[in-house]
Amino acid sequence: MKHLQVDEQISLNQLPREHVCRMIAWEVTRSCNLGCVHCRAASHLGPYPGELSTEECLHLIDSISDAARPVIILTGGEPLLRADIFEIASYGTQKGLRMVMATNGTLLDDSVVRRMIDSGIQRVSVSIDGPDAGSHDEFRCQPGAYAGAMRGIDAMKRGGLEFQINTTITNANLHQIKEIHDMVLQSGAAAHHIFLLVPTGRGKELAQQAITAADYEETLMWFHHQSLTSEIQLKATCAPHYFRIMRQNRPAGGQKPAARAGGRFHEFTRGCLGGITFCFISHVGQVQPCGYLELDCGNVRERNFGEIWQGSEVFGNLRDYEKYKGKCGRCEFLKVCGGCRARAYEETGDYLAEEPLCLYEPRRDKSNSQDARMK
Repeated sequence: MKHLQVDEQISLNQLPREHVCRMIAWEVTRSCNLGCVHCRAASHLGPYPGELSTEECLHLIDSISDAARPVIILTGGEPLLRADIFEIASYGTQKGLRMVMATNGTLLDDSVVRRMIDSGIQRVSVSIDGPDAGSHDEFRCQPGAYAGAMRGIDAMKRGGLEFQINTTITNANLHQIKEIHDMVLQSGAAAHHIFLLVPTGRGKELAQQAITAADYEETLMWFHHQSLTSEIQLKATCAPHYFRIMRQNRPAGGQKPAARAGGRFHEFTRGCLGGITFCFISHVGQVQPCGYLELDCGNVRERNFGEIWQGSEVFGNLRDYEKYKGKCGRCEFLKVCGGCRARAYEETGDYLAEEPLCLYEPRRDKSNSQDARMK
């Protein structure tokens, strides 16, 4: 693996503050013990050839920490299937990175939770896509997946490990979202994050189950209203329109939008963060804007992470709002929404094209007062 010399290293100060890497989703393995219908990676129980070795993973953490101090999401596949996962997490913690994990929850028990805590993992997300075993297990293509996830959640509660629940929304469970949210509120979770289906990987087979633009808008509006009174953090992911909706429904007086989260106030910045403050690293070291947008921006086996983050042509294009096309390019909410670049790519083959799942018609005059409100 090539490493930059000290005098070549990419510094945080070399990029504008709004383009500093703040979060990385790292697919430490593609292997998974479930076969979820919506999986972007179409994962199965590997092994997968070419995955980064332990040594390469530790070198990658060095490379990341030289360039930034992002939150590292250890994801998969199922990250707990990787035998060295706690060594990786511990090393990231030692380097001063906030380490979190995304899991399906079925492999969690008291001993695993204890190892998570000992390795410095600070929060765990568990995916729940139905309010009961029947709906969740169908989504996950595995009988017992719901019961296993609930056992895992109970283990985290006993161990005192903070957790959140993630939910992917399709037509199959759209009518259950309120029930799912009520279940989350009763579970003891610190947060509920909803994901709007991006039809990639196995998810392409669910393209016909993607919700309509009208349902998308209605669901995000409902979620925003819930956020105004919720005692836990609510966040919409792969749903950049949510940030437009927040601005459109800003209280009188012009305060910046904030959502209450367990007594704290969480300030949101922008919808689609791919290539701007967020990126994805695959199981073989490929850096991408996100897990759903499989554009090769460089490989960490060949180049230092900071060099890729700063020098990728794709990332540069995503940071240049003048290059966005269609109604996204002329929208007064471009800087706070950005549209889903993965959906645009799947629909048109152009990651800078307009978001295909948006009802909003922008005003052509970007100097209007509504534009001023979002700054």
